[in-house]
Amino acid sequence: MALHFLVESSTDARVGDVVSLTGAEAKHAAVVRRLRVGEAVTVGDGAGVWLAGVAEEVSPSLVDVRIEERIEHPAPSPRIVLVQALAKGDRDELAVQAACELGVDEVLPWQAGRSVSRWEGPKAAKGRERWATIVREAAKQAHRAWVPEVAAPVTTKQLAARASTDRVLLLDPTASVRLSAIQPDGRDLVLVVGPEGGISDEELALLTDAGAERVLLGDTVLRTSTAGPAAIALLSVALGRW
Repeated sequence: MALHFLVESSTDARVGDVVSLTGAEAKHAAVVRRLRVGEAVTVGDGAGVWLAGVAEEVSPSLVDVRIEERIEHPAPSPRIVLVQALAKGDRDELAVQAACELGVDEVLPWQAGRSVSRWEGPKAAKGRERWATIVREAAKQAHRAWVPEVAAPVTTKQLAARASTDRVLLLDPTASVRLSAIQPDGRDLVLVVGPEGGISDEELALLTDAGAERVLLGDTVLRTSTAGPAAIALLSVALGRW
């Protein structure tokens, strides 16, 4: 499989054009991936454009790729959205990385009531930027045409409001309905994963009153770092992606 790289913004490059990689992406291609002149590569803009071509010039500061094929992939619909509660250590970051590799289409950080980690003030912007970097690198590694968006952190009330338009699924080990029994109905599927201590009774009540559904993954209780990715795998089968 050809090496894959990302350009920083959308591109209108056509067959025969040259697309240039610069900055960190060029250095990664030349130094880390050891790309060579004449090697086949693919380049994406993270918004559906997929370019296949051949490297014509390679240096740590500039990589030129001559385009031989252009494909435009439509945005996924319905989308899978992961609402990941902030967690201690790097467990939330592990969840976000795996979720992106498995096909999530949007990530929402959630400051849940039982979250040990707190994003307050400047830390919120820094945390979102960190997650966006993780998502971008995971999407590149997985050769995804669309790089998922990392939205601003949401509150429980904002999450409840989303249930009016999307299908919000609360991963709850006490639920009676299994996620594997859920049949997609065309709405975006919003998976809500709680922190280490789980989703509080007050949060469950607020979200279910707004129309969210409590669903069970299985007979065991998964960590916050693995619950989301496991659920995304199940939904990918239900949506016919896998």
